[in-house]
Amino acid sequence: MTLACIGLGANLGDAAQTLRAAFAALAQLPGSRLQSQSQLYSTPAWGNPDQPAFVNAAAVLDTTLPAPELLEALLEIERRFGRVRDPAAQWGPRTLDLDLLLYGEAVIDLPQLQVPHPYLHERAFALLPLAEIAPEAVIPGHGRVRDAVMRVEASGIAPIGG
Repeated sequence: MTLACIGLGANLGDAAQTLRAAFAALAQLPGSRLQSQSQLYSTPAWGNPDQPAFVNAAAVLDTTLPAPELLEALLEIERRFGRVRDPAAQWGPRTLDLDLLLYGEAVIDLPQLQVPHPYLHERAFALLPLAEIAPEAVIPGHGRVRDAVMRVEASGIAPIGG
């Protein structure tokens, strides 16, 4: 079993309800067990500020799925929630975004998958929820989550409960 850390985000429709349903979908993945889930956080739009605020969260899975298969399962969950990936609309609004942030302490560099997530150590909207449930997780090349979260600007991010 490998501990995989997943970042969740949405800013279209009832984003909070979408993330709650996404936690349930993660719990149903084959060969996986939802070990923990963070509370939900309201976060300002990032990258493209001309869009609604996001709701973000994190989850930790114990999984036997290899990282590429786990990524495919995450993308399938996104599709079930209406996500359409448009390469021209990077950082745009979305019904659901699931990112494989960490896969144990593995470093993976494939065309379709980079782990750790290349910008995890810079993004408070991903680090705050992750620090709540996996503060000791290691971001290869950047140290522990609990230390990385201390180095980012987190203004405007607020917990909104479960």
